[in-house]
Amino acid sequence: MSGPRHNDMRTPMRRVRGLGAAHSGTADFWHMRVTSAAGVLLTIALVVIVISLLGRSHAAVVQILGSPIVAVIMLLFIVNSIYHMWIGMQEIILDYVHEDKLKFLSLMANTFFCFAVGLASCFAILKLSFGV
Repeated sequence: MSGPRHNDMRTPMRRVRGLGAAHSGTADFWHMRVTSAAGVLLTIALVVIVISLLGRSHAAVVQILGSPIVAVIMLLFIVNSIYHMWIGMQEIILDYVHEDKLKFLSLMANTFFCFAVGLASCFAILKLSFGV
């Protein structure tokens, strides 16, 4: 029996490329789980930072937010959250957008939006941290 097996659920293209359930999709699954776990810890740290800023003067807030450890925590939070959002929206688009052109445009828009938000957020934190 040289043809495809009857219980093989992969498409012909997936059989040619050697991709199937065991070779695709698991990386995004694990990236989502790892970024979720990291997001919990980073969110707790960010909430603690924000609570510590309550009632302080503008100069004190700028000084605290400009400190290296706080800047690193905020940058990690942003990068982690943006990556988690990018993967999540990509999965939603791939699952629910069926027209190829619209799917391609949606994936491009998702990537552009995540990159723009991440870049603007990181720029703001770095500007605050370096006092430029």
